[in-house]
Order: sequence, then C-alpha cells, then structure tokens
Amino acid sequence: MRLSDAERDLLFRLAGLSAPAPGIVPARITPSVQRLLDRLAGVPLVVYDAAWNLIVANAPYDALMGETSALRGNERNGVWRNLVGTGSRAVQTTEGHQDQLARLVGDLRMTAAHYPNDARLRGLLAELRAASPQFVELWESAADPAAAGESRHKVIEHPAVGRIALDCDTLVVAGDNLRIMAYTAEPGTKDADRLELAIVLGTQSLVE
Repeated sequence: MRLSDAERDLLFRLAGLSAPAPGIVPARITPSVQRLLDRLAGVPLVVYDAAWNLIVANAPYDALMGETSALRGNERNGVWRNLVGTGSRAVQTTEGHQDQLARLVGDLRMTAAHYPNDARLRGLLAELRAASPQFVELWESAADPAAAGESRHKVIEHPAVGRIALDCDTLVVAGDNLRIMAYTAEPGTKDADRLELAIVLGTQSLVE
C-alpha cells in the first residue's frame, strides 16, 4: 500500500492500533521512493532500511547479485551477511572489505543511537556481538561512516557472465532513512555489455 505518513497513521487508528513509534527504524517504501524505483526499473537496485535490513530488490538486482527472496532471517541484514554470513558476489581486497565493514558498522551505530526503542535492532546488535568479535572491535572503534553515500567501484563475480566492474552508488533518503543502492556501468564498455547480459539471463531464469 503506497500511503503517506498521515494516511498510514489514520489506517492504524481505524484498525484500533498504534502507529509505529518514532524510535522504530522505518521499513516501508514511500510513494515517492516507489516512483523512483519504477522509473529506474532497468537498473539493479536494492533498498535497505537504516539498520541495513533488506526491504526490496528489483529483478535486475536479483539477476546480478543472486535471488534475494532466498535470504532468511539475519541473512537479510547487510551487516550480518558481510560479517558473519554468506557474503556477496562482490570481489574485494582484504583492505577494501575491511573498509566496507567499518563503514557499515559505523552507520549501524549511528542508527542505533537514532532509534533507541527498536527491539529488533537491539536483538540484531546482541546477536552480532555474540557471533563476531570483529563486530565488537569495529563498534568500539566508532568508525566514521561519513562517506557511506559516496560512489564506490565494485567488481561482481557473476556465475554466468564472469567479472563485471560497476559503480555502486548508495543514496540515503532523508526522513525515512532508507538506503538505495544502484549498480551501473559506463555506457559502451564491455562491462556494460556484461551487465546487460547478466540481467537478461537472470530475469529469464526468474520467470521460468
């Protein structure tokens, strides 16, 4: 349901329920964000909430990075997946991976301070502390996530197409605190051709 904040609150009241508290991480796609996703339907896009829980990914993203509907529980959280879980198709140097983890944990720490009443987030933090000594170290170092939204170059190891060099831009939606990640290639390059082929092959397999 593509509702505004006021419409959502009214719906909760009509149902005899309380609207989500301000201290809870927003986890919905607003109408304006949905319009953006619709306009960029051919670009691999994934949307996370402020705690890096995956909300939605489009078909080109699934074709590039693997089907997100198969992810369950904490595997749907980007911090958990990169620190404890299965990781991703991104090919990284050790230094690059450590830099990514520091940024993710730094951003998660800011989210925890901003949404102190979110029980789900507190549970995730407790599980991360128990499962990953590296998470504890990164958390205590208070890494600065200031550049979390900058463009980053990534190499994706696609099982059918091979390696694809892409730009990955993370856009932060103010207010709802969503993170939209978009993967693009320089037009006219071999990487653009590989990305297009990966999307064609992947979307075909998803509808078969």
